[in-house]
Amino acid sequence: MHASEENVRARTRREHVLDAAPGHLDEVATGFRPEILTSWRRCQLVGLAPTGEEAPYRPEFERPVRLLRAAGPVIDRLADQLEDSPVSIVLADTEAQIIDRRAGGRNLMKALDRALIAPGFVFAEEFTGTNGIGTALEAAKPFKVSGAEHYREILQDFTCIGSPVRHPMTGSVEGVLDVTCRVEEAHGALKPMVLAAVREIESRMYAEMTRRERMLLDRFVRANRRGGTAVVSLNEDVIMANTAASAILDLSDQATLWEWACRMLGSSDECTGEVRLAHDVVAQAKAVRIGEKGEMAGVLVEMRPHVRSDGRAPIARRTSQRARHAVKHDCVAGRSVAATRLRSDIDAALRSDRPVLICGEPGVGKLHVAMYVHRHRTAEATVDVLDAVLAADDPAAWIGRLHSFCAAGDAIVLRHLDRLAPEIAERSESIIQTAAPGRVIATARIRGGVTPAGRVLDHFPVSVTVPPLRYRVEDIAELAPLLLAAHSTRRPVPRLLPGSLRALSSLDWPGNVRELEAVLAEAVTRSAGSDIAQEHLAPDYRSAGRRSDRASLRRAERDVVLEALAETRGNKLAAAERLGVARSTLYRKMRVLGIDENHLPAPSSR
Repeated sequence: MHASEENVRARTRREHVLDAAPGHLDEVATGFRPEILTSWRRCQLVGLAPTGEEAPYRPEFERPVRLLRAAGPVIDRLADQLEDSPVSIVLADTEAQIIDRRAGGRNLMKALDRALIAPGFVFAEEFTGTNGIGTALEAAKPFKVSGAEHYREILQDFTCIGSPVRHPMTGSVEGVLDVTCRVEEAHGALKPMVLAAVREIESRMYAEMTRRERMLLDRFVRANRRGGTAVVSLNEDVIMANTAASAILDLSDQATLWEWACRMLGSSDECTGEVRLAHDVVAQAKAVRIGEKGEMAGVLVEMRPHVRSDGRAPIARRTSQRARHAVKHDCVAGRSVAATRLRSDIDAALRSDRPVLICGEPGVGKLHVAMYVHRHRTAEATVDVLDAVLAADDPAAWIGRLHSFCAAGDAIVLRHLDRLAPEIAERSESIIQTAAPGRVIATARIRGGVTPAGRVLDHFPVSVTVPPLRYRVEDIAELAPLLLAAHSTRRPVPRLLPGSLRALSSLDWPGNVRELEAVLAEAVTRSAGSDIAQEHLAPDYRSAGRRSDRASLRRAERDVVLEALAETRGNKLAAAERLGVARSTLYRKMRVLGIDENHLPAPSSR
């Protein structure tokens, strides 16, 4: 049978398969590889149409310098060898955006242009279906897609073989090298050619490691020779750990150690102190700045765990019961100053039987906190929830339900109470006043205002403000496992790999925890049960700008200022003296760092 006849039959089988309902591909499929069917399922889950012809196009995009520097000479050589041949070389970045295309002959180039296989177009699987670039990223291994194996009809004339290019030190994917030709021009030498080219690119990448990475490696090797110490050499992109350090570190601890070292070092070159790691581990650590004058390449952290009384292997000291409560709180996860303050505010609300108002931006978790407070104040499993936004649809029915709940002494959460319709605000106010102590909690974006709804909020004397996620992104390391567990049926629950955690921690999160949960839920589907790598995140969340040293230090500075204000209970003069700056300087820093003096943290217990 000729290849063209087989391709026609494969297209017929493909149409039959894709006509099946999502989740039933295995029942109808014959003749397609399991990995192709897995990719098709992912495409169906995101609602991708097989007949679609569009692809995202970004004329202006960030060019990955490290990848281009290593791949450029290799691609140049291949292009010379394949000049006027029916094979094209394509290089894409970690978002599956094509950044270079070479050789291929004029006719093939025209065909590739029609199929949008050109620089600037994004071939991530969720946009363009099963293909040699996006699917190689999803599978994290070399991948061949030929003819009817493509999910999109527009790509069925081509055979594509792509392979991820990995950084030789970190193992992270730097991009994809792909060769594309017409189906009838494909031959067995293409895949070995791609793999050999990828090995050469990775070898060049290793030889051209940046000076920062060489500095990290050099200091790590020297420190590790001393022995008996847990040694970590890291920056925001790279982490190296010896066996002793690996025994006490979690995947999330790279971000934790980097933040801690930046905060502790400040302008000095060396510091010592306690660092709290994942799983309630506390270790004594010494951090040393790595780099030349005016340049910070990273930090060397040496941790000296306590030795067990029986003389066995060193272990990290666990936190006390009180400290464990501060770190692992069944309502608030995280180790940030903002999370500590929130836990303190919640505990204060639990000690009161007065009406509580939970404030915060949309998506921060106000309802979650409200339900927690009710459960721990009333010990009731069920709580009635009334949304004030719905009151306008049927005011009489809404007022009736409110009166019924209050008369019965039920535990109630009044959501979005600041949006209560003016015409029923006064009646609601009088009913809320009759409620039994400790039975009513409300949520609102902010307190205050002279509106009728604002006056209703005045009947909630106890306030808890839930901070936005942008003020506590360092807590993502502890939030993520909880959110992933809620959206995964697999055990063990998938984890965030370090690259994914860094990417998510560099964002501002306007949608707060709700947005983070949606991103992680989608990533669980894409990862098919494996740990969440950067390529499993939606494209807009993969490389929103890696946080620079300056940004990390800015966040560390913000935490220091917040802590000083908390310890002085908001006294600006005392806080300024504690920080060693003028009060005017403190006010300026508060403005620059976005610190709201009306919502300062409570002092932490140390």
